[in-house]
Amino acid sequence: MSMPTALATTPFAEDQLGEIHRLVSGATAEQRLWLSGYVAGFQAATEAPAAPAAPSTARAKLTILYATESGNAEALAGAARKSAARLGFAAKTLDMMDAAPEQLAGVENLLVIASTWGEGDPPQRAEGFLAALLAEDAPRLAGLRFAVLALGDRAYAKFCETGKQIDARLEALGGTRIAPRLDCDLDFQKPAAGWIDTTLREIAPAAEPGAAVIHVDFARPGATEDRTRAFDAEVTAQINLNGSRSDVETHHVELSLAGSGIAYEPGDSLGISPRNDPRLVEDVLHLAGQVGDTALHAALTERFDITTLTRTQIADYAALTGDATLRALVEDATRTAEFLHERQFVDLLQTAPNKLTAEQLTRLLRPLPPRLYSVASSRAVVGEEAHLLIGAVRWESHGRARNGVASIDVVERRGVGATLPVYLKPNPHFRLPADPAAPIIMIGPGTGVAPFRAFMQEREATGASGRNWLFFGARRFTHDFLYQLEWQDWLQSGVLSRIDVAFSRDQREKIYVQHRMWEARRELFAWLQDGATVYVCGDVKAMAKDVHAMLLQVIADQSGRAADGAAAYLREMQRAGRYLRDVY
Repeated sequence: MSMPTALATTPFAEDQLGEIHRLVSGATAEQRLWLSGYVAGFQAATEAPAAPAAPSTARAKLTILYATESGNAEALAGAARKSAARLGFAAKTLDMMDAAPEQLAGVENLLVIASTWGEGDPPQRAEGFLAALLAEDAPRLAGLRFAVLALGDRAYAKFCETGKQIDARLEALGGTRIAPRLDCDLDFQKPAAGWIDTTLREIAPAAEPGAAVIHVDFARPGATEDRTRAFDAEVTAQINLNGSRSDVETHHVELSLAGSGIAYEPGDSLGISPRNDPRLVEDVLHLAGQVGDTALHAALTERFDITTLTRTQIADYAALTGDATLRALVEDATRTAEFLHERQFVDLLQTAPNKLTAEQLTRLLRPLPPRLYSVASSRAVVGEEAHLLIGAVRWESHGRARNGVASIDVVERRGVGATLPVYLKPNPHFRLPADPAAPIIMIGPGTGVAPFRAFMQEREATGASGRNWLFFGARRFTHDFLYQLEWQDWLQSGVLSRIDVAFSRDQREKIYVQHRMWEARRELFAWLQDGATVYVCGDVKAMAKDVHAMLLQVIADQSGRAADGAAAYLREMQRAGRYLRDVY
């Protein structure tokens, strides 16, 4: 290929010229536009007159402590650190995984950003810190100035429980609260950014007389994850991997990412911006007395969550309508919990139908959240594609058929040739070992096996020499062995060193992956002793807890340690990045 004239006449050395040509020729139009702006900005910055040196003063110290599960709290902490630095703080971020309460004794200012997982649980990386903080022998923290930002989901009873516990405990240990705690729902970005901005300004060091005012330009965290900039990926293949007689339905979906610039790594996820079920949208509009409003129909289809039902929504709807039955319901926590079980927003409207305006209806609703799916492929093998493994979610409750929002949107309404808005959700805490010779143990029942297919593709393509062991579980061998031929090919070629499977419905007593782990406990512990990294992916409510308990049992049995010693062993693996979970 001939060199473009513009490059051929530049004063660069030949090797530099080649690098520039390779970069530009492979870039998208958007990437080339960004490069032109970057070069212009760099030139302006290097030619700008140097600013006068600021007076040499000691900067106030700020620690930003975060507890993260999906990366949101970590992204907020990183953005807060940058903003704090602009305001004159000597700021640093600290993962609760790497922290102990004793480290807070000498901290001057502390911002805590903590997410809550599932039914009031802390992120796995924060479990040890929180337990130590709540313990009776936790250190006194007199002199500590703190503020807590809590992330959660109002669909769960213990909303923002981790943040609430930390906030109360820091005060009980003698700390001084410098700003009220903020509890954020799924649409946390705007309120969180505002809280951080306000809190930082409140505690910012006083400016020197005549000093310029620093504007905090709080960029939205996780810009690469912004669903408003989602890429419309074409669905190029969709295959139901379960047999025709299976009672579950799991689809292998292939997407074209050509031109997207999405450079995922094994372990990452793609976020999907789903659409609500059209039939459910019509039901909600009918019950609210808004049939025929096309703009509202579009909004309920694409922008608002019309499936989740929360206590707050019941209380707000009761106040809005004046319904005495609902008012009595929300005053009784037990009855509220019973009503919420297996019900959705449409059930609330059906219980007490009232004509609502479009504004009243939408103010009751939360934004429609994206759904995350682990990528089941490696770019080293599939190029500009991404493969997903999506289990179709269907059930019935209270006389109404229910559907999973994203799963049914994809498998029923987005066939081959359709497009699906996706964006990258990096998962830096679920990566293959840096050492290709390190052994790995993968535990992934059902759709939890998705990232491990990506791991195997990557390990094979890169020639990694480390041993690979898979624990896989499903209902029936004949109908539900996802990617069976691929696992068998990898096993035959030696890329997969070992596979242990558990098919729960193939015998009278149900067998799950944790049972296979116990049967292989001697070899499993030997792998741990050899430095293996353990990966767990799948259901957080049952499987992940059962696997965690079994790991503790295996370690105790094979090492001779007591329960606390086994727990310490597993915590050390976690701190070393050798026990990683991607659970949902």
